[in-house]
Amino acid sequence: MINTLYLPELREMLAAEDGAGLREFCIALHAGRTAEFMEGLVPLEAWAVLLAADSATRVAIFGFLDEEIQVGILESANPTELAPLIADMPPDDRVDLLHHTDPIVVETVLSLIPTEERRDILRLRAYPEGTAGAVMTTEVAKLPETLTVRAALEEIGRQAQDLETIYYIYIVDDDNHLRGLVSTRQLVTQLGKPETLLAELMKRDLVTVSATDDQEAVAEKVADFDFLAIPVVDAERHLVGIITYDDVIDVLQEEATEDAYLAGAVVPLEESYLATGLLRLTRLRAGWLLVLFGAALLTALLLKSYHEALQNVAWLVWFVPLVISSGGNTGSQSATLIIRALTIKEIMPSDWVEVVWRELWIGALLGAFLASIGYLAACFLAPTPSDALVIPITLMLVVVCGTMLGALLPLLFQRMGLDPALMSTPFVAGIIDIVGIVLYMNVAIWLLE
Repeated sequence: MINTLYLPELREMLAAEDGAGLREFCIALHAGRTAEFMEGLVPLEAWAVLLAADSATRVAIFGFLDEEIQVGILESANPTELAPLIADMPPDDRVDLLHHTDPIVVETVLSLIPTEERRDILRLRAYPEGTAGAVMTTEVAKLPETLTVRAALEEIGRQAQDLETIYYIYIVDDDNHLRGLVSTRQLVTQLGKPETLLAELMKRDLVTVSATDDQEAVAEKVADFDFLAIPVVDAERHLVGIITYDDVIDVLQEEATEDAYLAGAVVPLEESYLATGLLRLTRLRAGWLLVLFGAALLTALLLKSYHEALQNVAWLVWFVPLVISSGGNTGSQSATLIIRALTIKEIMPSDWVEVVWRELWIGALLGAFLASIGYLAACFLAPTPSDALVIPITLMLVVVCGTMLGALLPLLFQRMGLDPALMSTPFVAGIIDIVGIVLYMNVAIWLLE
């Protein structure tokens, strides 16, 4: 929802070139709130507002703007004015932004950025999307182990203005090999012993990740250990960067969003819903719908193949929706539970025997419950109580098959190295619909003929 509270005033100040008013607007509130009040401005208007602020404030507000506005600013504003902004942004944020910007614009802006920052950007851009290297920051608080507590605090005070976080201070040798870690809290608590060496305080047994590790696995590791940041090292254990908790939150949100799309049988969107074109949005949804449509068509063909049997016992048609929905719903429930358990590492593919055993019992209990209700309903519609037995027997079989398939298919995808969320609940339901029709018709033929 666009916040339009300040839009008229902002546009009036822009028209009047009221630099003092714009500057006051930029510093009056937290940068995140300021960015909210700028929603609704076109990219060049937003950039004109930011130009009135000092460099640090400009970078802070820019970081809270929607990615579409950020990209719009980069692709429409003066590259010479943009270069200092990009140079001052956190390394991981600017690399992510440049990944979504027109390559010609990126090349122009990079040529105007100081050499050191340009090299850092190019180095981080070389890491594939989805890896730890692509989301890490190279701005790291690091010190040699030979410093005393007093000297360490003085040095961190000098480094602090250029760093994203100083809660963890990494101890490295002359060749930048990671040796250990101390926290700022440790240093502060040791103020009474200012001559204590960092070598005496530092923790040496560190949890680290590689720059090529999958970002989701890294995020899970940070969450498991409750870290504020985790060091990223190369094969020789050189410290190449850190991944901070805010980046972990972004990764987890991104992965959860992707899983939510897949669970709904939709290809994940690269942009927001409103920013995605109608034709592209249609194409992204059409692929999975075509697969599900094919499954439904196969169900119809199966029903047609049992045409003669259905003519003799037409009342069976009344229960087709009941049978296939019961199997599809229980299968979807099982798939959702197993996908979630796999995602948060509650279970592994190697646990499939226990999972099958549990789902077999759960399916039997659910099937018995639904079958008893189904039989009572069928007794009122079927010609005889013995004919009505088709419904509870089928429900029992379909529900058990549903729970088993819903549990096993995500496990199979995980075992194959695929995202278990690909086995979306609509897809599971489509498979079980087909199984349900086959079981229903065969049970009917067995009992009624």
